[in-house]
Formats: sequence, structure tokens, C-alpha cells
Amino acid sequence: MATTYEYSVRDRAGKLISGSLDAESPAVVARKLAAMGYAPVSINKSNAGMKRELTIPGFGKKIKLKTLAVFSRQFATMIDSGLSLLRALTILVEQTDNKEFARVLAEVRTDVESGNALSAAMAKHPKVFPSLMVNMSRAGEIGGFLDQTMLQIAENYEAEVKLRGKIKSAMTYPVVVFVMAILGCTGMLIFIVPVFKKLFADLGGTLPLPTQILVVLSGILRYWTPLIIVALVVGVIVWGKIKLQPRVRNVVDPLKLRLPVFGALIRKIALARFSRNLGTMMRSGVPILQSLDIVATTTGNIVLERATRAVQDSVRSGESLAGPLKEHKVFPPMVVQMMAVGEETGALDTMLAKVAEFYDQEVEATTEALTALIEPLMIAVLGTVIGGMIIALYMPIFKIFELIK
Repeated sequence: MATTYEYSVRDRAGKLISGSLDAESPAVVARKLAAMGYAPVSINKSNAGMKRELTIPGFGKKIKLKTLAVFSRQFATMIDSGLSLLRALTILVEQTDNKEFARVLAEVRTDVESGNALSAAMAKHPKVFPSLMVNMSRAGEIGGFLDQTMLQIAENYEAEVKLRGKIKSAMTYPVVVFVMAILGCTGMLIFIVPVFKKLFADLGGTLPLPTQILVVLSGILRYWTPLIIVALVVGVIVWGKIKLQPRVRNVVDPLKLRLPVFGALIRKIALARFSRNLGTMMRSGVPILQSLDIVATTTGNIVLERATRAVQDSVRSGESLAGPLKEHKVFPPMVVQMMAVGEETGALDTMLAKVAEFYDQEVEATTEALTALIEPLMIAVLGTVIGGMIIALYMPIFKIFELIK
């Protein structure tokens, strides 16, 4: 039975390296390390079980797409410079700031030391390494161009990170204004309206309808705020668990594409992701059917996923890739035509890259236009709501002198 041993070795440059390896005995570990060109310094049984950290599910440090992009580019540079896989992984484990990612990389390095392929080691961590990255790495290993594949992965993820960054930066201001408006209105209803309510009650008389509505809303919020907060928290948790279920996506995803203004933006984002991922995988030598299968799960919208599955079935039957796309309205004619030209000229990956670049620019232009449109609208809405509440509060004051008389 294999046991995990922790070791310290020196490489040919004299640098001290630590790691772990599964083997039947320390002697087997020493032979393996010597075969890899290392000089063993110490070999001891692992105490990983005693040192394991306790983590609360759902609160672990998340590994972001940007982390994978940086890892892929650094890894590609090291491999291209002539470093071995193990040496490159060791350096990356030491350099990464993300402790969770460093832990995963250390496990990947251990698997590679045990004789497993890099892609097979990555596949053991599906929550960290997406299937796109694993399959592209496998194609690079088989074809002998892993460094180029890693560089393509880095470029793909960098473009995705850039796209997400543009969307987040464009939507930050409207979201902040919207949240501030809700907090402002809630604060007025809970803390300010009750003061005016007592004043109105002491003076007597009938309140105007707008003021009566504010008083009713204030009463509801004052007594039901804890339940509303609990309901919101529970709703967020439940939504996080069910949003990826097929029956939920079948309803929500088509509605997203039909949204006014935002529907077009969501569609462009999905098309950019589809084109970029498919083009990157085909350029890396991943088989077309396998590429379509992986791309279908990364589009982010079930409508495009169904269309991609239908195209996959058509290609499996011997038809062209671009032909079946005409039957799905989610793919614009321009995309279909460019893919058809790419198939005919044998440059489909290049055409897909151009389509992805086009939709990246479209997303950027759309988000800028939305920002320019939403900012004044949000200010107008905020001013109308807050101003309306203030007017409703002060309407009875205009009758105070009449009530005093």
C-alpha cells in the first residue's frame, strides 16, 4: 500500500525543493527522485492529516479566472524557456499568492511526479481547472506544443477577464446609485416618517393620500424589516443553489435574451464567449466534436447551449459546422457566413477569433452606451423618488396653520 512521503531535495543548481510523493517505501521515493535528477536531503512520512485546515463549505478562497490566466502565461513562458514541468510547477507553487491555488498546484505537481500527465492531474480538480483548460492541455501534450497551448489558454482567459472587467466597470455606477436609493428610501420610511406621523396625529385632521401611503409603508417596514431581511437572505441562498438547474435555466435564460436593451448585451457576451472558446480549442488541436461539447457548457446561456448541441449532432452526422447554425436565430447571419467562409478556406479558428474580437468590441460599445443612458435616468429616478417622499411629508404641514386655528 502506497504511503505519502514528504521530501526535501536539491536540484542541479543546488536549490532546495520540498514536496510530497506516494510510494511503498522511502527507498522507492529516493529512487524516483534520483531518476528525476534530484539529490535527496530528507524523506519522511507525511503528517498532512494532522495539519489539514478546517474550512467552512462555501467560504473557501475562490480561485478566479484571472489567477488561471496569470498561471497559464507564466507556465507557458517557463516551459518555452526549457524548464521541466516539475520545476515550473514548483516555482509557481512558491510564487502564487492564492493559498488555495498553491495547495491545488502542489497536488498537481505530486501527481506529475508520480508519473501522471499534466492534463490528468488537472482533471482531478474540476472546480479549479475548467474542462476547456484540461482538454486543451491534453491536446498540447499529445501534439508536443504544450507551451503554445498554455499561451493560447492565457490569451483566452485574459480576453474573458477583460470583457468581464468592462461590464463590471460600466455597471458599477448604476448599481451603487440604485442601492443608495433603496437605502435612502428605507431610512426615511423607518426613521423619519414615524416622527412626522406623531406630529400629524397630535395636530389631528385628515392626511393627504400620498402621506397616508408613506405612513402605511413606514408601518410595514418597521414591523416587517427583520422578516424581509431573512426572506432576502434565504432567497439569495436558494437562488444560488437552483439557478443552474435545467428547469430553472429553461425559463430564465430565454427571458434574459428578451430583456429590453440588456437582452442584446447578454446575447453579444454569449456569442463572444462561444466564438473565442471554440476558436481557441480548434487552434489547439482539440477534436471538433469534443470542442463543441465543451463549448456548449461554457456559453453561459441554455439557448446557445441547445443550439451548440444541435450543431454537434449535425456535425456527427457528417454535415458542415456552419450549415446547421442557420436554423438557430440566436446566431446572427454574420456569424454563420464568417464560419462558412472559415470552413471553406480551412481557417475556421482565425474566423472565430475575428468574430470574438468583433463581439468584444460590440459589448464594449454597448456597455458604454448603456452607462451614458442609465446614469441620467438613475439620477432622475432617484430625484423623483426622494423628492416625491419629501413633498408627501410636507404636504400636511401646509395645513398646520389651519388646524391650529
